[in-house]
Amino acid sequence: MPFESLVPPGALAVERPEIHWPGYISWTIGMLLVVVLLYWLMSRGWARRGSFHSDLPELPVDPAPDAPARMVLRGRYFGSTTTEQWLDRIVTRGLGTRSTAELTLTDHGVRVVRPGARDFFVPADRLIGARLDRGIAGKVLTDGGLLVLTWRHGERVLDSGFRSDRAEEHRAWLEAVNRTAAEAAEGGRPAAPTPAPVANTGTDDASGPPAGTTGPHDQEGAR
Repeated sequence: MPFESLVPPGALAVERPEIHWPGYISWTIGMLLVVVLLYWLMSRGWARRGSFHSDLPELPVDPAPDAPARMVLRGRYFGSTTTEQWLDRIVTRGLGTRSTAELTLTDHGVRVVRPGARDFFVPADRLIGARLDRGIAGKVLTDGGLLVLTWRHGERVLDSGFRSDRAEEHRAWLEAVNRTAAEAAEGGRPAAPTPAPVANTGTDDASGPPAGTTGPHDQEGAR
């Protein structure tokens, strides 16, 4: 006798649970509202942070885009912060957008090209220096895994963090940027004033200093 004939009709049917549609729809709508609320809070926080840096002027433009390159680095840009405050992330002027980046060091400064984000330029005379660090703008890497350029923009001093696709390039860039900053600082110093020549009255007063020399009062004033 076939097995099917021994089983009561309907005994093999799987009982499906009934879906409580009102509760299911309410739960889905609630989750969507939570997600929307979180995104709204994030956007408000981003806008509020941007207001803190609203005084930041427009970013410099490379005055010589065809200048020969000293060095080129390809990697990622992780953001900019107020110097030595790695959580004070700058979000205005496009500096808050993380992206791939190509850095080019020239005699004029550092050119930063970012596909899909805003390019910017750091003039040599605004470079303060460079260091190797492990974190910036909330991003933490290994020790020395981040090349940080410190530069002056407007009334602020900024740290901008980069990571090369080849980490062994960091040391060479560190030395080259510091050297460029030092060269720019030396070139920007005012020339030392030339001492004024001593007036020759043409008299032979024996009580005065000989022609071409300075008296005690002149020496005291030159100290």
